[in-house]
Amino acid sequence: MNSWHERPRAAFDLETTGRDPHTARIVTASLVSVDEGGDPVQEREWLVDPGVEIPAEAAAIHGVSTERARAEGLDAATATAGIAEALAGLFDAGIPVMAFNAAYDFTVLANECARYGLQTPTATPVIDPFILDKQMDRYRRGKRTLVALCELYGVRLEAAHTSAADALATIGVADALARRYPGLCIDAAELHARQIGWCAQQAASFQEWLRRTNPEAVVDGVWPVRLMPAAV
Repeated sequence: MNSWHERPRAAFDLETTGRDPHTARIVTASLVSVDEGGDPVQEREWLVDPGVEIPAEAAAIHGVSTERARAEGLDAATATAGIAEALAGLFDAGIPVMAFNAAYDFTVLANECARYGLQTPTATPVIDPFILDKQMDRYRRGKRTLVALCELYGVRLEAAHTSAADALATIGVADALARRYPGLCIDAAELHARQIGWCAQQAASFQEWLRRTNPEAVVDGVWPVRLMPAAV
């Protein structure tokens, strides 16, 4: 049986209004599907009017202003429904979806679906190069951003921080990890299950380190969708 990185697969990426996945709104979304050899066979993109102001800091990263989103974007409910439907189709077909730091993107999507009364797709199988890299090379120093991992694994990344470019680069990094670490070349559903445990362990280790200076530090290790924190 071929490994997941030698079979049809896809990648998902969002650009949003902010860093907090519980409050961020979708501005752009991309879903890229590739064939067994990693060549793109379909690219779907959404430009969204999030219904709120896009902060200048966020616009500076992804290049979409409030004015452009309002003039050219789909309304948020329609766009979210389309994104959720497209992802559900892939998951129902058993096609793994790559997402870098997947807990961010899928949490944003889950909150958007809840906001508009839509059904959230069950996110499985998901493959997250951010989790895989931390697990396979846990003591390496330096940044673990998508840009940094593209440089490390020799993956071409053009127009970083646009959702389409980031999605395609995510597939490239995931494939590079599979080639470097044969232990990752297992069934996609089994790899998804292992990442749940790996993320929890990574979060617990980071939380322990933070608590050396901040006893109240909390790191959420739930993956790939994190629930809204309970009100205090």
